[in-house]
Amino acid sequence: MELGLVMSFLAASVLLALMPGPDNIFVLTESLTKGQRNGVAISLGLSLGVLVHTTAAATGLSLIIQNSAFAFNIVKYLGAAYLFYLAYQAYHEKSTVIDLNVNSKLQEKTSIFSLVRKGFLMNVLNPKVSLFFIAFLPQFLTKDGLNVTLQMIILGIIFMVQAFVIFSCIALMAGRLTNFLNSSKFWKVTKWSKVIVLFVLGVSLGVSRSLR
Repeated sequence: MELGLVMSFLAASVLLALMPGPDNIFVLTESLTKGQRNGVAISLGLSLGVLVHTTAAATGLSLIIQNSAFAFNIVKYLGAAYLFYLAYQAYHEKSTVIDLNVNSKLQEKTSIFSLVRKGFLMNVLNPKVSLFFIAFLPQFLTKDGLNVTLQMIILGIIFMVQAFVIFSCIALMAGRLTNFLNSSKFWKVTKWSKVIVLFVLGVSLGVSRSLR
């Protein structure tokens, strides 16, 4: 694997994890209402779910790559179209207001395992995550060196680790982050950042060469 591609993948992954979305907003609200412990445990579950989607994407895409360059190009262009669609959705995304009055710290004595399982199932049962990884991973693969399936699994592990670190930081800093989330300027900046990142990823995937 090329170090430059891996670093580009890490940078893109961190940017995507930092931008407000259903997962990190859920971690934030759970941390505010039920404590940081709950937020960190759910972050772990959400991150572990990435491995399932990565394995599925790696297995399916590696078979396509091995058997048909034409089929892989079809998947590639569909993936680019999906990233453009996500950019379009991000453009029309409305800000989420976090009610600071819910910060009552209603600590629930839920087991760590139950919280991790909750986050894991939230991630695994979301088909949009699978579509995202099918669109996101191929542009960071190389035909030289490691097996394509192994490359994708390694990238998935990198994504999982950085997502857990960032989501956990969100859980631990929940109280401070609500002020940013309730700022219209913050949402304007993050909206355009998300649009640009997803659009660039879509263009990058669309112009990338086949691995065959």
